[in-house]
Amino acid sequence: MIIVLPGAVLVVTAQQPAFDFASLESGQEAAIFAGGCFWCMEPPYDALDGVIQTLSGYTGGTLRNPTYRQVVAGGTGHYEAVLVIYDPARVTYEKLLEVFWFNVDPLDAGGQFCDRGDMYRTGIFYRDREQQRLATESKRALDASRRLPRPVVTEIMPARTFYIAETNHQGYYLKSPLSYRTYRIGCGRDARLRQLWGSDAPY
Repeated sequence: MIIVLPGAVLVVTAQQPAFDFASLESGQEAAIFAGGCFWCMEPPYDALDGVIQTLSGYTGGTLRNPTYRQVVAGGTGHYEAVLVIYDPARVTYEKLLEVFWFNVDPLDAGGQFCDRGDMYRTGIFYRDREQQRLATESKRALDASRRLPRPVVTEIMPARTFYIAETNHQGYYLKSPLSYRTYRIGCGRDARLRQLWGSDAPY
């Protein structure tokens, strides 16, 4: 995904800050999902009633304060991911999981759609035992449904430090809608989602 599309602006900073989970207000929770290009994982969550904010970022790796260029170059162990801040009284974690599955190809262990490499793999990062239980049950139920031709390869892992991505990546679909749509269509994301999920595909 290290391509420059019309209207895109590359911003590289020396260090990217870690999200402070202690900053969550009373009645707020957070969930972390990796679904390939983080540009494409913000819109489905932003559209949900009860989601307060989404943040694109990097997680799961060992390099501290990684930049976009470092992550997409490989070798950091980080995934591109989104952090979803939500009100559990208005939207459940189970609903967030449902949205996750219908927006990814959970059969692809090598990336997502046109984006290849470990940084684009799918993953669910749980923050507590309840999220772990629900994510594991959700994955097992999807496999048991035999809706997909092969077993799900999405990993379920404990959450680690979430590094917030550069400002130009936040809400990219709103800042540069034409570039975003050009990338999304050209990457084959929507076509593959329709192939996998039929009428449940988001686009």
